[in-house]
Amino acid sequence: MKKTIFSLFMILMTMSFVQDKPKRVIFFGDSITQAGVQPNGYITKIGELLEKNNQKADYELIGAGIGGNKVYDLYLRLESDVLDKKPDIVVIYVGVNDVWHKATSGTGTDQDKFEKFYQAIINKIKANGAKIILCTPAVIGEKTDFSNAQDGDLNQYSNIIRKIAQKNGVPLCDLRKAFFVYNIANNPSNKESGILTTDRVHLNDIGNQTVAELMLSLIIKL
Repeated sequence: MKKTIFSLFMILMTMSFVQDKPKRVIFFGDSITQAGVQPNGYITKIGELLEKNNQKADYELIGAGIGGNKVYDLYLRLESDVLDKKPDIVVIYVGVNDVWHKATSGTGTDQDKFEKFYQAIINKIKANGAKIILCTPAVIGEKTDFSNAQDGDLNQYSNIIRKIAQKNGVPLCDLRKAFFVYNIANNPSNKESGILTTDRVHLNDIGNQTVAELMLSLIIKL
């Protein structure tokens, strides 16, 4: 009896000194996410915000972005780049190229295929037990008078993602809405870039900081 009590005591003591493993967060996307791990990228900035809040040890941040990727590219590399790494949280940030490449190279993604591939990604991630955050594509041009060439398509694809988020009961980081609100307030000259982006699409320092703050506010709730 004494040995049993002593053994239980030792197990409890050992458990009290074992720290919980940090939550592994994988950011899954295109060139915007690929740049997110750079010194001023949004993933790096999330790490800095966590450190400022004394929470850096609680999270492991992994970038899984590849330039030019569309939703079906993410589906094809989901196993190797995400699921095999056993994430606790996956942040999906895709859609810009699915829209943009329609105009630049005729290789975009039709809306019905976009929705099907997106849902298939979510199904696989959920089956592996990870939590998910979805992001709407922010901008292809920062003009606020709806004269950016891809505004109509971006709004449609963002609506698809909003619908998918609601259907699956997962958090939504609505970057499309947030960037528009910011530009309305901070882009009085109706510039097509230079407010939150460097080139109409990729993020500048303020854009990266904005994305970092919005994403982190959702990550810490999971």
